[in-house]
Amino acid sequence: MNIREAKEQVKYTVKSYLTRNELGEYVIPIERQRPVFLMGPPGIGKTAIMSQVASELGLALVSYSMTHHTRQSALGLPFIADKVYGGQNVRVSEYTMSEIISSMYEEMEKTGKKEGILFLDEINCVSETLAPSMLQFLQFKTFGMHRIPDGWIVITAGNPPEYNNSVREFDIVTWDRLKRVDIEPDFGAWKEYAYEAKVHPAITTYLSIKNQDFYLVQTTVDGKTFVTARGWEDLSDIIYLYEKNEFPVTAELVRQYLQNSRIAEEFAIYYDLYNKYKSDYQIDKILSGDISEEIVERARLARFDERLTVIGLLLEHVGNRFYEVYDKEKTMRIVVQELKGLKNTITDGSAEQGFTVLGNAVDKLRLSSAKGVKSRTATEEDSLDRYRAANTMERLLAAARVADPVDGEELYTHLQTEFRKENDSLKALAAKTGEALSNLFKFSETAFDDGNEMLVIVTELTTNLYSSSFISRYGCKEYFDHNQELMFYERQKELSRDLEELGL
Repeated sequence: MNIREAKEQVKYTVKSYLTRNELGEYVIPIERQRPVFLMGPPGIGKTAIMSQVASELGLALVSYSMTHHTRQSALGLPFIADKVYGGQNVRVSEYTMSEIISSMYEEMEKTGKKEGILFLDEINCVSETLAPSMLQFLQFKTFGMHRIPDGWIVITAGNPPEYNNSVREFDIVTWDRLKRVDIEPDFGAWKEYAYEAKVHPAITTYLSIKNQDFYLVQTTVDGKTFVTARGWEDLSDIIYLYEKNEFPVTAELVRQYLQNSRIAEEFAIYYDLYNKYKSDYQIDKILSGDISEEIVERARLARFDERLTVIGLLLEHVGNRFYEVYDKEKTMRIVVQELKGLKNTITDGSAEQGFTVLGNAVDKLRLSSAKGVKSRTATEEDSLDRYRAANTMERLLAAARVADPVDGEELYTHLQTEFRKENDSLKALAAKTGEALSNLFKFSETAFDDGNEMLVIVTELTTNLYSSSFISRYGCKEYFDHNQELMFYERQKELSRDLEELGL
């Protein structure tokens, strides 16, 4: 299965294991809750989905790589304890609490969450001295003398032996204690994640043309070469920063992340072409409706790979506006919730009391934003949403102060007026984005008619979280017209054959 399907399997398992009966006990006792074992090649996203699952289910998360653990750190250190057995004083060996288990209790104290996920990566690469203890842990959820807290689900992961020389083959007894989920690289599933994670469009466009380069592990005379999903995402992050700082993105930089010379070289060349086409095709002018016949003719006569790159550039630029609308909508929703929740408190008191209440709300939003990522109780995106909402509320407050309201009722009226201005700004941004999207379709209709390029556009807009959200909320006549006309699934097969025949 692909990583998206594996994530769903993890979520289903965790929710099932946390299901309680009418007595408040877990339906499947902790000892019989088989740990999930995610088996798949490195860099495919096994670790990344853990934080997503924990965040989506509102659970705490503790992660460890088992290759970093000795027997002592995993099981705890031995010490001598005095006991009385049969009336005799004896000295026995006991163990301090495992570092892993103590981290779970610390996480519970820090987050206030009593249920969570313990993620143990590279579990099939444990040291020889620790290996015998792993079977006990997998069955009884204990390290040394201490069991994991109730309500914590164990998820493990590892690589097949062909990818890691340190892998220890599990015997049947061990496998019979695990819930095994095998994962294979799948560009289609990763691409959906890449859109949501805002992976650099040069990467997603390149891989759309050459998806065989998405994941590759080869053994050559010079050793192993490889390219992974993790490598593409990390390359995306550094490209954004290099562009921001106006540093050159070179083949040498790309090779630091893509450990395959051919793919690194070809992507570096493509990245330069991508930026060249951005200038040559005057993308901003196309989206503003200023479409020259010269540009249309060049696109019409271009090779299919160049056309796909132009489409990628157009989708990138309009996509940035989709992001902006999406983020502003989330910000406005938070502000609405805050104002509605405080309405009675504000309107029942004086204006100054209202300002104090609102100021405290702004401070609370900022504090929760700062703590969210640090304590891992919220994603970075959620924390940014609260930070933006605090800034918006601060603007509303500043404008209301200038109006100098006489009481809380008048203060709230001024806040509503200022909020409507913010909302009008959102509507104007959405309208401008809608026009750009329509211009994208007009250019494509003129340059490509109803060819496979139009199928690519409709497919990408459907797959992308931000564009699909925008279209579902604000509509787009051209999108719905072409989506209906294209006979989607039949044309998709034809497009796949064209891509395979490119031989770039």
